[in-house]
Amino acid sequence: MTIIPTPGQLAWQQDGFGLFLHFGINTFNNKEWSDGTLDPATFDPTDLDAGQWVDTAVAAGAKYVVLTAKHHDGFCLWPTGTTDYSVAASPWRGGRGDVVAELSRACRKAGIGLGLYLSPWDRNADCYDDPEAYDAFYLRQLTELCTNYGPLYELWFDGAGSEGRAYDWDAIMAVIDEHQPQAMVFNLGRPTIRWVGNEDGLASDSCRYVTDSTDISLYDDGPAALDTTRYLPPECDVPIRAN
Repeated sequence: MTIIPTPGQLAWQQDGFGLFLHFGINTFNNKEWSDGTLDPATFDPTDLDAGQWVDTAVAAGAKYVVLTAKHHDGFCLWPTGTTDYSVAASPWRGGRGDVVAELSRACRKAGIGLGLYLSPWDRNADCYDDPEAYDAFYLRQLTELCTNYGPLYELWFDGAGSEGRAYDWDAIMAVIDEHQPQAMVFNLGRPTIRWVGNEDGLASDSCRYVTDSTDISLYDDGPAALDTTRYLPPECDVPIRAN
């Protein structure tokens, strides 16, 4: 059987270049990762201008942006109904702010795609150690993001911190199928694109687009097998910050 790309995958490949916005409470605490205990009061980007972010992306030639709506620390950049650990508990916009909404409006105005990163690993959620309870919690968060911000270009599922952890990917994919069926799905669940396996911004040579496994994170012991062989073009990410 010949395995070929879907029209959505081809369109994603033709777009070619996106901008990843790694932004959140850690930005204001000089951290890349935190443990879910940072004070929400430290999140106060008084000069936040999502339009400026998008204008920069467009000027660079990006066709889409991906925002860390929730990183591993569990702090949500939208006023979620699932946890108090969000922008609603911060002084920004008087506790009425919504980074995802502001970025969504800016993307629509500029005509570029909006992607959202929702970390499966959550270091703040009390229910994380109860897989069934956390799956329900995570599905609520994903549903909020999939139903409140218009069409999503990509949903980014990071495997870091989740090595050896099983999530209810069937239920997760059901939410996406119902609300955002055109979104590209990054690397986990039923992916349509995959992680290239490094943060060097480069694919190996040669690079196979048809594969039966994906790399989960920088910290796993090896590739994870997929349920079937798939056409999965790689997304090559690279940090531009100084280490």
